[in-house]
Amino acid sequence: MINKKFSRLCRVNRFRLKFKNFNKVRICVYKTSKHIYAQVISKDGSKILNSACTAEKYIKRRCVYTGNIYSASLVGELIAKRVIKMGIRVISFDRSGYKYHGRIKALADSARKNGLIF
Repeated sequence: MINKKFSRLCRVNRFRLKFKNFNKVRICVYKTSKHIYAQVISKDGSKILNSACTAEKYIKRRCVYTGNIYSASLVGELIAKRVIKMGIRVISFDRSGYKYHGRIKALADSARKNGLIF
């Protein structure tokens, strides 16, 4: 039986095969109903270089609720600043099979505004 979760996982596998050919550092996004997480993963996929999420104190202090577009844009801003500080500007955006709208789009747009190129 094909359901929403199975469809997302199929999209994840399809896109991850393409990311291997890009040979770039990537930002991988995961979301739950209350939080959104972003991780910067190395070119070969063996190491997590940096991460940001709405569960961090910096973002919790600035938001009343962490499961909305505003908090996702704060995560995008924070991850962009951390990645640029590491000396990385060009990355790939791995949305983990989620559709590109809402919180995923807000995170990506915020990261772009703060200097990342993808």
